[in-house]
Amino acid sequence: MTAPFIKGPTDPTVQPVPASVVEKVDAADTTLSNPKRAVVALGSNLGNRLETLQGAIDALEDTPGVRVKGVSPVYETEPWGVDPGSQPAYFNAVVVLKTTLPPSSLLERAHAVEEAFHRVRDEHWGPRTLDVDIVSYADVVSDDPQLTLPHPRAHERAFVLAPWHDLDPEAQLPGLGPVAGFLDAVTRAGVAPRQDLELRLPE
Repeated sequence: MTAPFIKGPTDPTVQPVPASVVEKVDAADTTLSNPKRAVVALGSNLGNRLETLQGAIDALEDTPGVRVKGVSPVYETEPWGVDPGSQPAYFNAVVVLKTTLPPSSLLERAHAVEEAFHRVRDEHWGPRTLDVDIVSYADVVSDDPQLTLPHPRAHERAFVLAPWHDLDPEAQLPGLGPVAGFLDAVTRAGVAPRQDLELRLPE
């Protein structure tokens, strides 16, 4: 059982986690109570995009059973599937997590973080304050319609592959192959690194 998540005035998603829970999570980090490696892609094209991505990273870190272990560089990306200039550009990043949560619980948490940043799902390819997508979870390959693993379109999206490769050049898409190979096969048009911007690991 994870602690209930309570929205509060200081953090958009989580009130401070009880010390007893923190101790258990930290113990899981060292005793490795079967933690799994998960890769999560973040995107935002509304509001303060960099602040939103950092807030999502901090909210994931504040989740019992989750530790953020790596944060990629920031990329700026033209929106997919819409007329050029009809939406603001996205900021995208990839984070690597260690987690004791099962995939379904991690997905619930991803959706809760999106909702905390007022994500609205009323338009396919529409603009959004925040996207939190699970790209891979350990070596799991699953066609579950609720959470297909690895993400069914990650291998063709430079805005996922490029920051992930920056973070982990040896990364693999489970059941498919190396991220580097897929990155070589896709166009990077409209996907540019923002070396003037930086996301930080939670302290």
